[in-house]
Amino acid sequence: MRSWPKGTRLTLLAAVTTGVLLLIFGWLTRPATMAANDLPPHEPDPINGERLFHAGARALLDRGRPVAGVGRHLPGEPIPETVGTFRAPNISPDPDAGIGKWRDLDFVNAMKFGVSPAGRHYYPAFPYTSYARMKLPDLLDLKAYIDGFEAVGAAVPDHDIGFPWNLRRGIGLWKRRYLDPSPVLPVAAGDGLLEQGRELVEGVGHCAECHTPRDGFGGLRRAQWLAGGPSPDDEGRVPNITPHDDGLADWSDRDIVRYLKSGFTPDYDTVGGSMTQVQENLARLSDSDRAAIAAYLKAVPSLPDPSG
Repeated sequence: MRSWPKGTRLTLLAAVTTGVLLLIFGWLTRPATMAANDLPPHEPDPINGERLFHAGARALLDRGRPVAGVGRHLPGEPIPETVGTFRAPNISPDPDAGIGKWRDLDFVNAMKFGVSPAGRHYYPAFPYTSYARMKLPDLLDLKAYIDGFEAVGAAVPDHDIGFPWNLRRGIGLWKRRYLDPSPVLPVAAGDGLLEQGRELVEGVGHCAECHTPRDGFGGLRRAQWLAGGPSPDDEGRVPNITPHDDGLADWSDRDIVRYLKSGFTPDYDTVGGSMTQVQENLARLSDSDRAAIAAYLKAVPSLPDPSG
């Protein structure tokens, strides 16, 4: 029996090897999602949804009312980053430009898994690594509140991201390393205040997304949780908010609560920069929620600012 020429055998081996590697890559990077029957029976509570929306501390307000963009950005507004330019999404219930056609399942999969209704990975500029820690009933309440927004038909252009970051499928590998819904701070059973604070800070509030340094792949360094990091807008640093001398060691729980409500620090300085908008939203929470946030911040491990 005549064997194939060596060149042909090498070509076939290369083709088979490439095919196997592509299958492995496809399996490792496949979007993980929930199914509809994974959602619990739940009667949505828009009032709790409003609370969670403001706890997210990125709401853009117009005369006290939320509008269709996020943070300081209107829908489609460019957000420059090192890998390219992202566009602020339209989160209004407009059926075409916004999320008006999204089912509850679509919303949950976006928030907990960073996956679009079309099954594509979202870029982690959308902080789903924090939202993944939210409870399913809370996510359904949040969607019920957002569904009551005024529909805004502002279409959003695609992100302008350079190679290789524009290959979204590879985000699946990044998620395997960094999408971890487990809590960071252990909380003793029955400690309701700390559990409430953990849900607000680690989950919907996504405080670590700015206050925790990142590694070379853009993932949060859990070992330096809330110890401060470079400002997302490249202007200075985001402060350490652990109970360390570099951070909140001299702040009492009452000081933190007062700051979140009024914007005044213990020495009567005022909130500034991007934190202004965050504080304005947190001022809309209950005293109980602000006390829970304060309790959490005083309970996390005391860590020095890594820049020091």
